[in-house]
Amino acid sequence: MPTTPEPGILAAFEAAKGFMPADEGLALYAAAAEAARLGLPLLEVGTYCGRSTILLADAARTAGVTALTVDHHRGSEEQQPGWDYHDPETVDPELGLMDTLPAFRRTLHRAGLEDHVVALVGRSPQIAALWNAPLSLVFIDGGHTDEHATADYEGWAPHVADGGLLVIHDVFPDPVDEFTGQAPHRVHLRALASGAFTEVSATGSLRVLRRTGAGV
Repeated sequence: MPTTPEPGILAAFEAAKGFMPADEGLALYAAAAEAARLGLPLLEVGTYCGRSTILLADAARTAGVTALTVDHHRGSEEQQPGWDYHDPETVDPELGLMDTLPAFRRTLHRAGLEDHVVALVGRSPQIAALWNAPLSLVFIDGGHTDEHATADYEGWAPHVADGGLLVIHDVFPDPVDEFTGQAPHRVHLRALASGAFTEVSATGSLRVLRRTGAGV
């Protein structure tokens, strides 16, 4: 199974609205391709407009599994009006609220990957509370507060199968990044301290860890 996306998939990723740089995207794809060999679904927390979903979906398609993505599609804290990462194009003109679901669906359609993704629309803790099946990969890329990052970890990390991968995005150890990356950094440290996960690789702000023990 290839560990790098085909040019068309990479082009779709680069054209999609989102924030993940190409080097981190390639590392995510390689992790997804490896994990998918377990024959279990891949799951992403934090969809936004589907940029990283393209990579997970293509890896899932190639392996014959399904990619799942969890998001309420109302935007995380830093994407709200008045913040640096706000995009007015994602606002529903009728409600005046962010709604990235239409953009996400367009992204998957353009990439030809709609049939390989199940979108779980809702808040991560509510969906995690209903989930009871193992996953080959969990990619945490949701809210950047301690409340949200911790809830994503506690809700989904227990479902990573033995030998599966936990991937955490926006890990910034420098305290100057308190708002954007310190909560994911603390989750990363917690995962390592748990004894349940061993670090595999680090690319930019992306951390890949393997399930090697019990617990979280």
